[in-house]
Amino acid sequence: MTSARPADYLVSLVRELCALPRETEWVEFKVNDAEPRAIGECLSALANAAALVGKAFAYLVWGVGDEDHAVVGTTFDPGAARVGNEELESWLLRLLEPRIDFRFFTVTVDGRPVVLLEIARAARHPVRFSGQEFIRVGSYKKKLKDFPEKERALWRIFDQAPFEDGVALERAPADEVLRLLDYPAYFDLLERPLPANRDGILAALADDRLIRPCDAGGWNITNLGATLFAKRLDAFHTIRRKAVRVIQYRGTGRTETLREQEGARGYACGFEGLIGYINGLLPANEVIEQALRRTVPMFPELAVRELVANALIHQDFFVSGAGPMVEIFDDRIEVTNPGEPLVDTQRFVDTPPRSRNEALASLMRRFRICEERGSGIDKVVFQVELFQLPAPLFESPEGFTRAILFRPQAADRHGQGGPHPGLLPARLPALRDAHTDDERVAPRTIRDCRKERIDGFTAPQ
Repeated sequence: MTSARPADYLVSLVRELCALPRETEWVEFKVNDAEPRAIGECLSALANAAALVGKAFAYLVWGVGDEDHAVVGTTFDPGAARVGNEELESWLLRLLEPRIDFRFFTVTVDGRPVVLLEIARAARHPVRFSGQEFIRVGSYKKKLKDFPEKERALWRIFDQAPFEDGVALERAPADEVLRLLDYPAYFDLLERPLPANRDGILAALADDRLIRPCDAGGWNITNLGATLFAKRLDAFHTIRRKAVRVIQYRGTGRTETLREQEGARGYACGFEGLIGYINGLLPANEVIEQALRRTVPMFPELAVRELVANALIHQDFFVSGAGPMVEIFDDRIEVTNPGEPLVDTQRFVDTPPRSRNEALASLMRRFRICEERGSGIDKVVFQVELFQLPAPLFESPEGFTRAILFRPQAADRHGQGGPHPGLLPARLPALRDAHTDDERVAPRTIRDCRKERIDGFTAPQ
C-alpha cells in the first residue's frame, strides 16, 4: 500500500476496474495499442477528467479487452519502450505541462501480464500534452477547447480544491493507516489522551481531515495527513519530494558539502527534531561567566525556528520537483521554499497575514508551531536586532522564496553596516506612517536609516 504498490493491491485494483460496466471518464482499457503520442494524449485527457469527476487517480490499463473487460494479457512493456533514444516515461514527462505524477505498474492477473498506468488528477491547471489540452467525454478522448462548458467546470474545481484535500494514498485499510501515520504524535501535540480503541483514533483523524472514508472501502490518507504525520514521507509517492533538506557547506559557497540530511518524517511530528538538528549544526560562541562556561548560539534559535516554520507552511505544494531547503554556510544561513510569496518581500513586517495553505496553517497553529497572526517576521527582526546581527534579507528568486540570516562578521563582506537595505523599506512605513512607539525597534532603525541616508524618513514624534 506504500508507493511501491504491492502485487495483491494491484491485482485487486485491476479486478475492480474490470468489474465496471463500461469504460468511464477516468478509466480506459487497451490490449496492445501503445503508440507513444496516443498515450500522452490519454494522460492529459484522463488527468483532467479525473479532476472533473472528483477522482484522485485515473487509470489506463493494457491487457484488458475493451468490450467485455476480460483479462487477455498484453505485449506492451513500458520499461523497454523508447521514443528515439529516450525512454518512454521520460519522453512523456517532458511533453506534459504541468508535470503531473504518473506511474507504470506491471502485474500478473490470471496468469497473464497486465500493465496499469496510474495517473494523478490535474491540479490548478488543465494538463497539456505537447501544448494541447484533452478531456474524456464518456469513453472518447476529445480536445478540451471543443467543450467550453467542461473547461469552465474544470477551472471552477481548480479554484476550490486546495492541496491539503488531495489524496496521498487511497483505499488503505485501517491497520495500514495507523502504520503509516504517527498518530500518537497527533494526540500529543493537541495534548489529548489517546483513544482507547482503533475506531476512536480513526474518527479523530477524520475530524481534522487527515484521513477520509473511501467509497471503495478503507480510508484515503489526505495530503494534509501525510504531510504532517507521515512516519516516512517517501512512503507517499505524491509528497516524497516535499521532505525538508538540510545542507551544510564548507566556506561561503556551494562547491563543497560537509553534510546533507533529508527529513524523513511529517512536518508536525518531526518539527522538534528538525529544529534541534539545524541548531546543532549552527556555529556557537563560548562565553565565560564568572566561573562557568556557557555556549551561546551565533544565530537566535527563535529566528531560525520562525523562518523554518514559515517555509513549511507557506510553500507552494503544487510546485513539482522542489521542497523546503535549509542551507548553512560559514557566514550565513538560507531558508528556501518553493513558491513566490503572496506579499511583496519588502512588506513582510507590516502586511496582515495571508496563508497559501489554510488547513495546514490552522492545524500547525493548534499544534503551537505557528500563530497565524503574521508575527513570525516581527520576531525574526527583533531577535536579529537583539543579537546585534545584520538584518535578514528576504528575496524572491523566480518560483521561490528565500530568507537569509547573516553572521556578525559577514556584515562587511556583504556590504552591510546595518540592516540590509532590502529590509529597511519594509520597516519604514510602520515607523513613518503608523508612527510606531515600539522602543525596541524604533531607535536602532532610525539610527540605521540616518546612517544609510534614506530619503523620506521622518522619525516618529
